[in-house]
Amino acid sequence: MTALTRRALLAATAATAAAHALPAYAAAPHTFKHGVFEVTVVSDGHLVLPTSFLAPNATPDERAALLKAAGQTGETYQSPTNITLVRSGADLILIDMGSGDRFMPTAGKLWDNLKSAGIDKSAITKVIFTHGHPDHLWGAVDELDDLMLPKAAFYVGEAEWNFWNSDDAVRGLPAERAGFVTGARRNYAAIKERVKTLKAGDEIVTGLSLVPTPGHTQGHMAVALAGGDGLIVGGDVLTHPLISFAHPAWRPLADHVPDQAADTRKKLLDRLATDRSRLIAFHLPYPGVGTVERKDGAYRFVAA
Repeated sequence: MTALTRRALLAATAATAAAHALPAYAAAPHTFKHGVFEVTVVSDGHLVLPTSFLAPNATPDERAALLKAAGQTGETYQSPTNITLVRSGADLILIDMGSGDRFMPTAGKLWDNLKSAGIDKSAITKVIFTHGHPDHLWGAVDELDDLMLPKAAFYVGEAEWNFWNSDDAVRGLPAERAGFVTGARRNYAAIKERVKTLKAGDEIVTGLSLVPTPGHTQGHMAVALAGGDGLIVGGDVLTHPLISFAHPAWRPLADHVPDQAADTRKKLLDRLATDRSRLIAFHLPYPGVGTVERKDGAYRFVAA
């Protein structure tokens, strides 16, 4: 099984082209109304990952067929990174902060894309982190470890905060991912004077609450927005446009607690299909907005 290491990730990125020759992902923001909220999805770029990270427990033939259907027949694939902004009254709420400048050269484009869209980052009042992985958290600080949003309030699930700041983070991950722990602690330390830790069900503003979705990490949280049939900003619960839906029991290599993550996927998919709620998924094809339907004893994603 291929280890999910920084060296492997960077090698995969380099295989696509010379790093600084890759342009920023500059898709226009995708904005829509949901109840009382205005929701905008902005690209942070994309990751370049080995296809071997996808469902190593699946049979090779089944995995190859789905990857071919997704257009991912090489040794690497591009995984979009979609970041959600929610406007609620006077608040502009950012859900995750992207990779920053220390993870992959194809990512960390959030601030440039916000600026190009005429969105002033200083207007962001609140930030919610779904979990502590590099592509969601490391954009919290600049190259000098200063906060990118020094006036914002920050929100993290209590279990997630405790995991990364405990010895369990070191014991619970392969040694090759030690850099993930170092990076999470660096970024969480930068926000410690401005952070509030929350439990499942807690509201951040009226109608916007946290949903427990553990397994990808020990304290992973999704974000639920009230209104209509509902909207879930799912973080990394569902990460592949075909595999996550057709085979939720398959185990991506990036999941910390694979059995729990698979159970979480199944429960969320059932909820989304039953309620007809909208979904925004961080790693699905940009902008990652759509709904979930039942299909052939499993599920499928229907892009908006």
